[in-house]
Amino acid sequence: MKCGYVAVLGRSNAGKSSLVNRLVGEEVAVVSKRQQTTRNNILGIDTGKDFQIVFIDTPGIHHSKNKLDKFMMKNVRSALSTADVILYIIDAGKVVDDEEKDYIKMLKEKAEKVIVVKNKIDKKDVALFDADLKISVKENINIKELENLIVANLPEQEKIFDDDEYTDKSIKFLVCEHIRGMLLDRFDNEIPHGVAVVMEDMVEDDKKIMMDISLVCEKERHKGIIIGKGGVNLKEIGISAREYAETLLDKQVIVHLFVKVDDDWRNKNIGKYGY
Repeated sequence: MKCGYVAVLGRSNAGKSSLVNRLVGEEVAVVSKRQQTTRNNILGIDTGKDFQIVFIDTPGIHHSKNKLDKFMMKNVRSALSTADVILYIIDAGKVVDDEEKDYIKMLKEKAEKVIVVKNKIDKKDVALFDADLKISVKENINIKELENLIVANLPEQEKIFDDDEYTDKSIKFLVCEHIRGMLLDRFDNEIPHGVAVVMEDMVEDDKKIMMDISLVCEKERHKGIIIGKGGVNLKEIGISAREYAETLLDKQVIVHLFVKVDDDWRNKNIGKYGY
């Protein structure tokens, strides 16, 4: 069968995570309007009758500013080293500058198989750059055609994962990423630097699963925003996390959320929070 790894690259907000989620058919990557949403390389697995595509969703290409940024870019380089195919996503609504053109040229020189895709063609195309295929993840335009193009470029080999697997990430990771996505969308303006989400403990018995999860922000005022008046925000986040976890586990889940402040955690305590 056709099977292999596909590294999904591109600038922040080009639609990489949305595309992976669409092709996999499950929420495996955080989707947000905010730039640099993806922090870890996330495997999404798209298995068909005679193919298996293992997507490596990477952080958006950008210059490193702090330790978290450097960690993210290290993930990009790691994905490139293991991929059978490079899938580069361009945002049709943004001009492709010289820096991005040079990066794409470099990829084509170093990698054997590079597919350049222009996303968001439902909007005005100002990218001024030729692509192998034009798509719209939002409007589901040419998504099947893209899947076929990827499969055609994969090597012949045995499948890597079982048919019912759609990610290599743990339940803990998926639940934390779900919460982080909610936080990014809900507090995009109020908390500009984001929040780390950490599963402190997960205990299971015959009837239920208990999850203790910390939301780590950088400033005391951010803590108040996350909690909300009378705890309304934290309650809504907790309900969504519980419902999401129960769909994954098919079991009763009890979620306890704790909001903590760790000044400048992105520079000082990356490893502590799993990044």
